[in-house]
Amino acid sequence: MARPLSEEKRDAILAAAAENVAAYGLSAQTSRIAADAKVAEGTVFSYFKSKDALLNELYVTLKQEIGMAMIAGFRRESDFRGRWRMVWDEYIDWGALNPARQKALKQLNVSDRITVESRDAALRTTRDIATALLRGLETGALRSQPPAFVGATFEALGEMTLDFIAREPDRLEEYKRAGFETLWRAIATRP
Repeated sequence: MARPLSEEKRDAILAAAAENVAAYGLSAQTSRIAADAKVAEGTVFSYFKSKDALLNELYVTLKQEIGMAMIAGFRRESDFRGRWRMVWDEYIDWGALNPARQKALKQLNVSDRITVESRDAALRTTRDIATALLRGLETGALRSQPPAFVGATFEALGEMTLDFIAREPDRLEEYKRAGFETLWRAIATRP
């Protein structure tokens, strides 16, 4: 009879995978991931059927983490600009507190190894917030742009802001504010 899988080991493997993808890119070796997770390499494949399966699960997990952080800062009673600002702040704070995870996600975002199913699963974690934020397209509060373009603008400016914060962590609040103001000018009809 097979032993039940441990959530702690699974989480350790995913954490080690994030660190290794951040450091070595998608060529990160499963043997190093296993060693950093303090499990045998075969154990990695007990939890994930292949390296691609591990990378896809890591992608979905990281997107869920960001989604949960953004949800924590989202308050429906705030004004429209305020909602966007809360979501932006949570996104930037998550990235600043988790630089290796953010760097790994940045690489996974552009990888052709991430499946459509994984991308769809990741989108579901933020669908409610995205729907509420993109309502501005219908009301005229946002410039008439495709929703995917608005999302890509958010992500690109977020990554740029986090790159500056990584170089000068003591200027986090300044860069967070400047990044949001740049985003808002790019997407809103009235800055």
